[in-house]
Amino acid sequence: MTFLDKEYREIITKAVCGKGRKFTQASHSISPSHRPSSILGCWVINHLYNAKKKSEDTVEVNGSYDINIWYSYNDNTKTEAITERVTYCDIIPLSVKDDHCLNDDFDVIAKVVQQPNCLECNIANKGHKIVVEIEREFIVQVIGDTKIAVRVDPKREKFDDDDSDSWDFELTDDELDSVEPDFLDKKD
Repeated sequence: MTFLDKEYREIITKAVCGKGRKFTQASHSISPSHRPSSILGCWVINHLYNAKKKSEDTVEVNGSYDINIWYSYNDNTKTEAITERVTYCDIIPLSVKDDHCLNDDFDVIAKVVQQPNCLECNIANKGHKIVVEIEREFIVQVIGDTKIAVRVDPKREKFDDDDSDSWDFELTDDELDSVEPDFLDKKD
């Protein structure tokens, strides 16, 4: 088969040219203003991210989120909540790649499979730090221009949009009976 064959046509289209997936666990050390006695709660909110193609084989996802920790101090007699903004950069390898993309103008789609969430939150460093274990997971797709070949049916019938016989616009008696002739005179 050659692409100049009259039975085939080449079509240039957008297609997924690469895919990747990455699961990440990260550890963050946070210094509270008081020496904590116990951890009462920890959650992650305000996740923001963007993605771009970094190289032939990778996509870079840059993002941030807030870690909120509620803890007690002063021998569990007082409580405080702290928030710390954390930034990250995940390099996601492309496990599926199409080397036939036509140019370097790619769109990148990143989807969160697992939003950042707290796995564990502990008091560390002799009570002066709080260590938070976070997990997150992304899938990415790289979209680019590619060329596909399609076979043209040699026995195809010619279809003409201007052929009035191919369009049936006649109204049936039932359709005509349901027309209300005074609909313009009505005020709502």
